Amino acid sequence: MTITITAFERSPDGGKGLARDTRVRWALEEVGQPYEVRLVSFLAMKEPAHLALHPFGQIPTYEEGDLALFETGSIVFHIAERHAGLLPHDANARARAITWMFSALNTVEPPILELATTRLLESNKSWYPERLPLVEDRVRCRLNQLSARLGNADWLDGAFSAGDLMMVSVLLRLKSSGILNEFPNLAAYVARGEARAAYKRAFAAQLAVNAGRPPTG
Repeated sequence: MTITITAFERSPDGGKGLARDTRVRWALEEVGQPYEVRLVSFLAMKEPAHLALHPFGQIPTYEEGDLALFETGSIVFHIAERHAGLLPHDANARARAITWMFSALNTVEPPILELATTRLLESNKSWYPERLPLVEDRVRCRLNQLSARLGNADWLDGAFSAGDLMMVSVLLRLKSSGILNEFPNLAAYVARGEARAAYKRAFAAQLAVNAGRPPTG
C-alpha cells in the first residue's frame, strides 16, 4: 500500500527543514519506504477533508490503506515499529529509544517552542526585554541536562534510533538562535543527524517543494 503524507504547499520556514513533515520524511527515508506527498494550503488545512485526517487542522498526516494518523510522534513511532531501522531489537533498548522520543517532544521541545514564539510574536511588547532572558534560560536548563547525559557519545543510547531522530529534529529549531553553539557536544550531535543520508534526502525533498520543484520521496 502506498504511503501518503501531507505537507505545507509553502512552508513558513521556506524549506529549512523545521516543518514537522521533515521528521516523517526522515523516518521513511531511514527505513527505506517510498512515499507520496500531498501538498495542502493553509486554507485547505481548515477544510473538512483535511480536518477528517487531522482534527486540529495541521500537518503532517499519514495515510496507508485504511490507516490515517496525525501527530509526528505517533507517525514516527508507527513507522519505527512497522519497519526495521529505527528501534533496537533488544526489548530494554527499544523501550529506552521510545522514552527518548517522548522526552524530545514532551520535555525538550516545549521551552524551545516557547522561545520561538516569544521571538516571533512578542518582540514588540514592552516586557519583551525582561521576558526573553527568562525563556532562554529555560532552554539552557534543558540543554545542560541533555548535554550532560549525552556526554561524548555519538547518540543517546548506543546506535542511532527514532529517539535520536526526534531529538535532533527538536534541537534543529535552535540553530538560528545561537544557543545550541553554547553546547558543543549537542551541536556536534545535531550535525551528525544532519549528515545522515536519509536526513539529507528528506531535507532536499522539502526544500524542493518550497523552491517550486516537484517533491520526491
